[in-house]
Amino acid sequence: MACLLEAPLRISVLSEVTATSRHYVDRLFDPDPQKVLQGVIDMKNAVIGNNKQKANLIVLGAVPRLLYLLQQSSSSLELRTECAVVLGSLAMGTENNIKSLVDCHIIPALLQGLLCPDLIFIEACLRCLRTVFISPVTPVQLLYTDPTVIPHLMSLLSRSQRTQEYITQIFSHCCKTPEHQTVLFNHGAIQNIAPLLISPSYKVRMQALKCFSVLAYENTQVSMTLVNVLVDGELLSQVFVRMMQRDQPIEMQLTAAKCLTYMCRAGAIKTDDSCIVLKTLPCLVRMCSKEHLLEERVEGAETLAYLMEPDVELQRIASTTDHLVAMLADYFKYPSSVSAITDIKRIGQAPEARSQDNPQLDHDLKHAHELRQAAFKLYASLGSNDEDIRKKITETENMMDRIVSGLSESSIKVRLAAVRCLHSLSRSVQQLRTSFHDHAVWKPLMKLLQNAPDEVLVMASSTLCNLLLEFSPSKEPILESGVIELLCSLTQSDSPALRVNGIWALMNMAFQADQKVKVEIVRCLGTEQLFRLLSDPDTNVLMKTLGLLRNLLSTRPHIDQIMSSHGKQIMQAVTLILEAEHSIEVKEQTLCILANIGDGNTAKDLIMTNDDTLQKIKYYMGHSNVKLQLAATFCISNLIWNEEDGKGSGSQGSQERQDKLREMGFVDILHKLTQAPDSNLSDRAKTAMQQYLA
Repeated sequence: MACLLEAPLRISVLSEVTATSRHYVDRLFDPDPQKVLQGVIDMKNAVIGNNKQKANLIVLGAVPRLLYLLQQSSSSLELRTECAVVLGSLAMGTENNIKSLVDCHIIPALLQGLLCPDLIFIEACLRCLRTVFISPVTPVQLLYTDPTVIPHLMSLLSRSQRTQEYITQIFSHCCKTPEHQTVLFNHGAIQNIAPLLISPSYKVRMQALKCFSVLAYENTQVSMTLVNVLVDGELLSQVFVRMMQRDQPIEMQLTAAKCLTYMCRAGAIKTDDSCIVLKTLPCLVRMCSKEHLLEERVEGAETLAYLMEPDVELQRIASTTDHLVAMLADYFKYPSSVSAITDIKRIGQAPEARSQDNPQLDHDLKHAHELRQAAFKLYASLGSNDEDIRKKITETENMMDRIVSGLSESSIKVRLAAVRCLHSLSRSVQQLRTSFHDHAVWKPLMKLLQNAPDEVLVMASSTLCNLLLEFSPSKEPILESGVIELLCSLTQSDSPALRVNGIWALMNMAFQADQKVKVEIVRCLGTEQLFRLLSDPDTNVLMKTLGLLRNLLSTRPHIDQIMSSHGKQIMQAVTLILEAEHSIEVKEQTLCILANIGDGNTAKDLIMTNDDTLQKIKYYMGHSNVKLQLAATFCISNLIWNEEDGKGSGSQGSQERQDKLREMGFVDILHKLTQAPDSNLSDRAKTAMQQYLA
């Protein structure tokens, strides 16, 4: 019988809730304005802290009516203000509530309300706007749709501490792009917000500080302006330094450190400035210690990683401050899987507390992932230049194991940070020969390359390039794992970074490789794709492809073998590059390829029978750039080499080549070059001339 009663009981409770909510909405339509006002006040009291009631009222259509009353000039100021307060309370519910409010066009209605002169009504509208805009589901662009809104908000900053707090909070949450930064900057954000940093209200100071951190991020124009701003006679950077003092709240210390970090990275403050070396860096290192909240440790580590990323001196200072490298090892002591967290929390919990739908578990897991991500990022930044720091990192307890397991974690952000860390450490010859080999890091790296988003692929393939360098013990096992096909597929990517990495890895692989490997690269890449890459619009791709070709065409048997099957196309591609508008570096690399071809036994005939190519070499021997002259002279030196001197059998071929090149005027040019001011060039020309005397 109990089962039969359950359903009707639920229906009656639901009807009761809906009926109560309906009563609140019905009162909004009463013809008596006083009763409407009382109805709105009662609704305000009913929804405080009651998400269910909020959702019911939204479903029953309370929002359009509240917005109508708020916008009516015939409504009393008290009623309009109470409507704004109720809407603000509804906005404090779930994300679905916010979506419903935005869909009902709450933002334009509230922005319109700001034109009213009454301060209490303005504050109520701003408080509601603040709540709506800080939600991740609100499109921030809605703040910028009407160009009169930002200047009007700037003008309201002086009205009260509350307007200052709400408006700066709206700005800091809605400044997401360089365009947003420019709009706020052009409407006087800096001069209007700077005085708020010395407001008697902590909330105002804090929101103003957050505003400056989002305005300065990767923005040179804003940062260069901030560095000259005075607040009550004191430089803004010094105000930020005071806000980083240990007696200030942690949130303020961290945000002030971010402001100075962003100004430094934008070039407005030098990396050796005392406010960076003696204040900002130590403050951020301090934030990484275990006495701080997990969120603070994550933010501190990520900001510190960003601060010192391009500067080796800051990396060295940080690595010796407060045992930072060892301190970061604690970031890995939080479980990274739901099962591990449940095991820890199981003792003393009722069965229902172990549910997989436990929001606390999700929260713990999120922090575990964020801590790992932040630690990997900071290790990557610390070890990006200095060999001693890299050694210190790899010697930290279980570090290489942590990186290897990080490459296969469920969180894509953790995987990306782990591969970044691996890439940073892979710049070390010593680590490639020791830690990387001992832990066979190439295996998880190859697995990561099979199926990953582009940003992970870019970092993983960059790391692979380093693992394929000739002195890396990982090169052989990687080759045996069938990596050539994977790299060739990367060269066909739409992403220039992936094309560069694919061809770069092949170039490293081809360096001093066996003929079998070279043949496999050419076969797998295909001549069509190789020549498509030689006309790639991205210069980096072109340079690496030329590097690959140069490595393929090294040692005589390899040169002759490749040129016998692909000579015509290679000569055509080389000619096109020498004729086109390309940088000195590209043309130098192309002439070096010709020099390699000229070093072949049979391949050199492809140059000697092509007068057009010979004329181009002649032109570059007389070029104004020494690098090009040197590379072109090297080509001729190989072509005229007397083979009896150990570069082949018989002198018949070399004599014919020397005669032809003499007729074309090359000897005269070589003679002039023996007097060249550049010693390398004159020496090369003298060596070539000696072949005529041999």
